[in-house]
Amino acid sequence: MTSQRPLTDTTSAVHISSLTKHFKKGAVKAVNGIDLTIQSGEIVALLGPNGAGKTTTLDMVLGLTTPTSGNVLIGGLQPKDAIDKGMISAVLQTGGLLHDLKVGEVIDYVASNYRTPTLGREALERAGIAHLADRKISLCSGGEQQRVKFALSLLPNPKMLVLDEPTAGMDVSARRSFWENMQSEAREGRTVVFATHYLEEAQSFAQRVVLMSKGQIVADGPMSEIRHHTNIRLVSAHVESETAVRDELSRTLPDLQFTIHGGLLEAKTTESDNLARHLLSLDGVQDLEISAPSLEEAFVDLTEEGMAE
Repeated sequence: MTSQRPLTDTTSAVHISSLTKHFKKGAVKAVNGIDLTIQSGEIVALLGPNGAGKTTTLDMVLGLTTPTSGNVLIGGLQPKDAIDKGMISAVLQTGGLLHDLKVGEVIDYVASNYRTPTLGREALERAGIAHLADRKISLCSGGEQQRVKFALSLLPNPKMLVLDEPTAGMDVSARRSFWENMQSEAREGRTVVFATHYLEEAQSFAQRVVLMSKGQIVADGPMSEIRHHTNIRLVSAHVESETAVRDELSRTLPDLQFTIHGGLLEAKTTESDNLARHLLSLDGVQDLEISAPSLEEAFVDLTEEGMAE
């Protein structure tokens, strides 16, 4: 077993300030002025629709593209310097593996190219695939190849891991096992930042969610709080006279979208207090309730709001 340098660091793992990235002479603002600080040991999910700026942001964190303006620091260093010191590694969707080699041989070959000591084949154990050491890459499933990439990212024992759709190609069981390994890494002080399209994956494994839309951050906080960031609220109530309530709301709130079935009224609105006042002024309205939308509804609302011109 190789000696491991300590992962603890009092400096923020990532500090992003006024970061922008424009393409086509400024016509496309892929990242449009974001500020973000991530502390050591956090597991942070980067969520957003296609074109939100997630991948471009990660590319700048990894030093793969240069910001138009603003700055990125990794542990107080510029990305290139942090990478040279083995402080940050990535598991990306792009990039292939040497299919004619065995898994263990790939680890040995890549490790031999580092100028500093690595975890060597211990990385396979930490990735949960030590049993694949003698299997050819070409015989590994897509999910197994993703875990080989994960093992490769662990070789320099980095303080921070950046993952872009890391569980693509994995089944449910493999995905859960992967995240159990990632949580173990975070408990040792390793910072994990991942982009995913799996909303339930972020909900299950991230401590914090950064939601992006149109190159900007539209919500940032624990997953349990994200659904409260939208102005939309769900209003429900039991009504005795469906016809009377329907006629009254259609007259006083003509733009309100609502349904009434079996005496249950349900509506989604940004004017929940106003709707509640109208309902409570009517006879036969009971059990009125106002609640935050589901996580999926909040996600859609926040990203559509962020994309609005």
